[in-house]
Amino acid sequence: MTKLLPLLAVFAALLFAACGGDGDGRQSVLNRGLATDPESLDPHKARTVQAADVLRDIGEGLMSYSATGELVAGAAQSREQTADSLQWTFIIREDARWSNGDKLRAQDFEFSLKRLVDPATTSFYAQIIEDVVENVTARDERTLTFRLKRPTPYFLDLLTHPSTFPIHVPSYERYGDSFARAGRYVSNGAYVLDTWLPGSIIILKRNAYYWNDDATAIDVVRHHVVTQEVAELNRYRSGELHITSVVPPDGFAQTRQAFGDQLRVAPYLGVYYFGFNLTRPPFANNVALREALSMAIDREALVDKVLGRGELPAYSWVPPGTSNYEPVRFRYADLSQSERNSIALQRYRDAGYGEDRPLEIELRFNTNDTHKRVALAVSAMWREVLGVETRLINEESSVFLSNVRQRTVTQVFKGSWIGDFNDAHTFLGVMQGGSSTNMPAYANDEYDALMQRAASQVKLDRRRLYLEEAERVMLADHPVIPLYFYVSKHLVSPQVQGWGDNVLDYHYSQHLSLDAAR
Repeated sequence: MTKLLPLLAVFAALLFAACGGDGDGRQSVLNRGLATDPESLDPHKARTVQAADVLRDIGEGLMSYSATGELVAGAAQSREQTADSLQWTFIIREDARWSNGDKLRAQDFEFSLKRLVDPATTSFYAQIIEDVVENVTARDERTLTFRLKRPTPYFLDLLTHPSTFPIHVPSYERYGDSFARAGRYVSNGAYVLDTWLPGSIIILKRNAYYWNDDATAIDVVRHHVVTQEVAELNRYRSGELHITSVVPPDGFAQTRQAFGDQLRVAPYLGVYYFGFNLTRPPFANNVALREALSMAIDREALVDKVLGRGELPAYSWVPPGTSNYEPVRFRYADLSQSERNSIALQRYRDAGYGEDRPLEIELRFNTNDTHKRVALAVSAMWREVLGVETRLINEESSVFLSNVRQRTVTQVFKGSWIGDFNDAHTFLGVMQGGSSTNMPAYANDEYDALMQRAASQVKLDRRRLYLEEAERVMLADHPVIPLYFYVSKHLVSPQVQGWGDNVLDYHYSQHLSLDAAR
């Protein structure tokens, strides 16, 4: 019994803190919802949206974004490029510091970027830099030079991504891969990791050495892990949270009526999809079957009746609103659902299935209310239109991701892709052969060649033509079923000031403040 007392005391303190204030009444404390635990806070090993949300609070790249999504300078105070846009030079801010007071150096960025692409790191995002950067060199403590393989319109946007954030080299040399733990983490962003109780809460405290600390208003940020959407809504309603990560689909209209302009819904660069495992039967080398399953889904009914939160039906892979791009749509996009169903049934029979031989498949998704609702709705559509029998498998996130990556048991899986920057490449690059982000294991030489040709173009209009043709080729192969395009959905307390809606749905805590009077 005595061994439990310290642990109970910790949880009691956290519960009190989460419900309002730190006791002295002076600190500004922001409570945010987080849909799942980050799988890691090592910037080179993290891959989920939730991990990135926390990493943008504790780290900073050479570039950053404003509250409304405009590209701004981050840890670099200035930059210049050569006329051919193949060499970029960044000057690190003179007053940039780590959270222990050490000077932030160009060598820290060089070391970190080389660790990112080192195969031993097994970084999910290594390829986004490897495909673009030929070499990176710290010329002195404040000067960092990149040599690019080709002109890259989205290069500066890449440098906002958490995978390009620096890590504190002495901490890494001391602790190895375990440097990113509470009590060890030395960060260069506006906040420092103070506490991480997996499945419960992540507490960040203000970094007094951050170069822009004078403009930071929030002293403590608490990311509360709440996997159940209704539970998060209830915690917001009770005043435990200032910001929710999502809004549950059930009673969305009532939520809008109850909270008015506290409900923030905005366009968002993200696609929700079902992916096929293309390495195994029944979907390997069976385009007809993949197309049949895609066409049999009534996307309008899905977004209107199942979700009902402003989502858009997806008939392309790249979302509308992507900068300098016009998404290509499925050839059946303009048909009625009845017409689609008729063609889907014929394609199903072409694939070798029918009433006498119904398809039996497994659909995997990770634990989440919305994922379950979508899976139930889609499986019902498949059964009604085609006679497909679907077994739904709900798995904890880490187990689910492991099964999808290994591709030994997975047949169909829930997926989503959120744009890492506002450019079509962040979506189309996912499907390139050999990409670590290519979860279906899609392989098409024509597609890869078009992506390579697009990457070599300096003129935006020619680049766009190749990207559009690549999307057209990929959609004809049906390696994935795009279901809907996200909109960002948050409840934001009237006390929160400085919130800005943007298509990337990035909301740095350092841009926010609290007005208790509201």
